[in-house]
Amino acid sequence: MSEISEVGCACGQVRLALKGAPILVSECLCDSCRAAADRLATLPGARSVLTSYGATPCAEYRKDRVRILSGTERLSEFRLSADAGSRRVVATCCNTPIFLEMKGAHWLSVYLHLWPDAARPKARIRTMAGDCADASNLPDDIPNLKSHSVSFYAKLLGAWIGMGFRNPRIDVTGTIDA
Repeated sequence: MSEISEVGCACGQVRLALKGAPILVSECLCDSCRAAADRLATLPGARSVLTSYGATPCAEYRKDRVRILSGTERLSEFRLSADAGSRRVVATCCNTPIFLEMKGAHWLSVYLHLWPDAARPKARIRTMAGDCADASNLPDDIPNLKSHSVSFYAKLLGAWIGMGFRNPRIDVTGTIDA
């Protein structure tokens, strides 16, 4: 469990240390993730985080196992609307999306494009396929779930119990309008 992975933005100015294995690794197909990815891809120099079939791949990590090593001052949040319950945190130095944080959540969804190809964790499930107008084009290499499963929530609950029901705060000062 003491294994530390380091990942970072495209230009290397923002770096994260991730301790241990993620809670789970998934690809999200919800309308919110796809809309946010499309808007963030319009930022100067940004690349899309979406797969060819429109999924957002992430590794879910307990917040207490994520440490920002450098570039905190370059992190800004993006919200789809002013009252959105989720925020995407972006490295403004190169407009690389870093993670997604849900309001009140004890975990962060760290975008998989931050890892080098050879070290990138493999997704085990796709969630929210029910939001897709046509899910027939999705690969069948892993389960394509219409929504989040009981197992998905059980893993998150187990992580929260392991954290003593704490929810560390991740402060980000800037905002992005995309």
